[in-house]
Amino acid sequence: MKCLLAVFLVLSSLSYARQAEQQFPQVDAIINEAVQTGLIPGAVLAIGHDGHVVYLKAYGSRSLIPTREPMTVDTIFDAASLTKVVATTPSVMRLFEEGKLRLDDPVTKYLPEFQDGKSDITIRLLMTHFSGMPPDVDLVPRWSGYQTGIEKALHAKPVAPPGARFIYSDINFLLMGEIVRRLSGESLAQFAKEQIFTPLGMNETGFLPSPALRSRIAPTEIDPDTGLPLRGVVHDPTARYMGGVAGHAGVFTTASDLAKYAEMLLGMGQCGDVRLFSPLTVKKFTEPGSPADQPILRALGWDMDSPFSSNRGELYPMGSFGHTGYTGTSMWMDPTTNSFVILLTNVVHPHHGKSLSSLRSRVATAVAAEFGHITPNTVSLTGYNETISGAGVHRVVNRNATTLTGLDVLEESEFKELKGKRIGLITNQTGLDRNGRRNVDQMLAAGVNVVTLFSPEHGLRGIEDTAVGNSKDQKTGLPVVSLYQPKERRLTAEQMEGLDAVVFDIQDIGARFYTYSCTMLYALESAAKAKKPFYVLDRPNPITGTHVEGPMMQSDLESFTGCYDMPLRHGMTFGELATMANSEQRWGADLHVIRMSNWQRGDWFDSTGLTWINPSPNMRSLNAALLYPGIAMLEANSNYSVGRGTDAPFEQVGAPWIHGQDLANYLNSRFIPGVRIYPTRFTPGSSNFAGQEIEGVRLVITDREAFDSSRLGIEMAAALGKLYPGELDFEKCRFLIGNHEIIQQLTSGQGDPSVLWSTAEREASSFAERRKPYLLY
Repeated sequence: MKCLLAVFLVLSSLSYARQAEQQFPQVDAIINEAVQTGLIPGAVLAIGHDGHVVYLKAYGSRSLIPTREPMTVDTIFDAASLTKVVATTPSVMRLFEEGKLRLDDPVTKYLPEFQDGKSDITIRLLMTHFSGMPPDVDLVPRWSGYQTGIEKALHAKPVAPPGARFIYSDINFLLMGEIVRRLSGESLAQFAKEQIFTPLGMNETGFLPSPALRSRIAPTEIDPDTGLPLRGVVHDPTARYMGGVAGHAGVFTTASDLAKYAEMLLGMGQCGDVRLFSPLTVKKFTEPGSPADQPILRALGWDMDSPFSSNRGELYPMGSFGHTGYTGTSMWMDPTTNSFVILLTNVVHPHHGKSLSSLRSRVATAVAAEFGHITPNTVSLTGYNETISGAGVHRVVNRNATTLTGLDVLEESEFKELKGKRIGLITNQTGLDRNGRRNVDQMLAAGVNVVTLFSPEHGLRGIEDTAVGNSKDQKTGLPVVSLYQPKERRLTAEQMEGLDAVVFDIQDIGARFYTYSCTMLYALESAAKAKKPFYVLDRPNPITGTHVEGPMMQSDLESFTGCYDMPLRHGMTFGELATMANSEQRWGADLHVIRMSNWQRGDWFDSTGLTWINPSPNMRSLNAALLYPGIAMLEANSNYSVGRGTDAPFEQVGAPWIHGQDLANYLNSRFIPGVRIYPTRFTPGSSNFAGQEIEGVRLVITDREAFDSSRLGIEMAAALGKLYPGELDFEKCRFLIGNHEIIQQLTSGQGDPSVLWSTAEREASSFAERRKPYLLY
């Protein structure tokens, strides 16, 4: 008996639309706005709850060119990467239940020629995207044939060690599809149809759709070979070159068919009278499967908490899972509320390049809110040393490492690379090794000829809060040249003449407007002009290398608090930033990055084993560093305190015109992920309002993985503008915020803060892609 779902009958489009609007008006508004603004041509949405499809609706157009066609609920979509979880993953589940495959076996057991038989990559690492394989096989020069694609996947070279780094890779599932073929003796298309699609009644799901279905298929991008949109032909070029059947892409499907599949998974393997899998198998494949020391959380095939999980929204709790597809498809399932949301669109029609992250997140959040009356269950993630509960909670993994900074690594070689050169060292109080010894002292003791010290803002000892003059280091007698003087913040040509190389060793905090980054980039550019080697002794980004947050710096707003077009929170180390700038600006510097040892992108500073040294007088903790990008965004106003001169700078804000209780209540009502706010009073000992008690709010980080500091900054700015109009001048903050549009909307009070944050998020996503070639860890 086929899987039967209670699906609303569409008796007439008018009556159906009226019924739908009564149930999910907020979702309708979100999707209709996306259609009207041209983000998507159209969409089909399916929402399920407690074993029923409670909402099924079409929006906008299925096709825009060569003719416009209305979207219908039975539209067939190119599922793109949903193939990974709708065809390949359940096929692997079937082979797993039959005892033909074990998750921790090496891939070479099933594909002996993989990596010439020499690889430690396991099935689990393929399915969680921690194999270290590159994102895709080479497509140039153009090739064709299934076997050619498999050969390319079998012999592609890893770009990271197994288990060390999350790299979303189509190659992983190309290989898994081939494993299914070899173990079953059938193509993935045939095996998935027989074992998954037919038993569930997914009669319009499969590879290589019949030409008879073409009129109902949503077209995708224009094919450069024909000048017409692809329709019924898989959009993914690798799958297309392979003949339309591959483990990573190629499936076509409908919202109703995917609803049956989602209900089966939420039913722990059963849908209606059909039991497809054992409950234990479903549990195995939908619980965390990624390495426990990694901040990215993936199940076997499925996404749980990663940079790709925007379609989870902000309310679905840990334990939920889903996936997206490049063409515009997505699905998310939550066992806690027994609900799912499926959003299918063809965003790549007629051209690709638009991000659906914000739309998917807003839709999922609105859907989850409808089921918010249900008390979430506590979900225990066995083997991850944590128990988590509630909505919107992300996994926090605390790795215990012994990280060696670039200085520590250079020490181990007794500074071999620097000997015989006259060195100019740019540093401050943070330039210590793991044992607390100054870099300059260790260099001199090793025989390095350090001739000049250069200091950034706050001086060599990190205690100044005004312009810093030149001085002399008391211990070594070396001259200290300030790079934070009113009219001189760059290394001069005359200074460079007396040096053979420049070394930079300063701990940053990961925010664009923290001036140490501009000190480094100015010096790197000067070294390039002087044709002198430049060494960066790399140090951790204390607030991780995985979180990237906008807005981007616009070029006409560049200053010493933002001299490069990067987002507010860039998620890079200084070694990576120097590499990126040197390449993009075409400086041609002789750049040497002394990499850290045993640091991973997801590490917070407390995972490194390094001692916290205040990078500046008011940067006194990791919590302050995390809050700083958002809180300091408004600091250009002199009638506003960010807690300088108190025991908790950047962890509280206040002013004589703020009523703490009102501000805390308002901000908490915005449900900003990862932070809670409560009213407070404090008396700054210095800076703004010194000696005056003022009201304000204190900020408590409740989940640092879910927390977005720039979102807090935008929400705080909008709240202050709404509650206390005219008190803040946002134009004064233009060099900190860095974005004219956001400044204008904050000034006018127009637009919801979440919309402004979505703009910043899109910019950050673009930068995250742009920085990829320059990441060193």
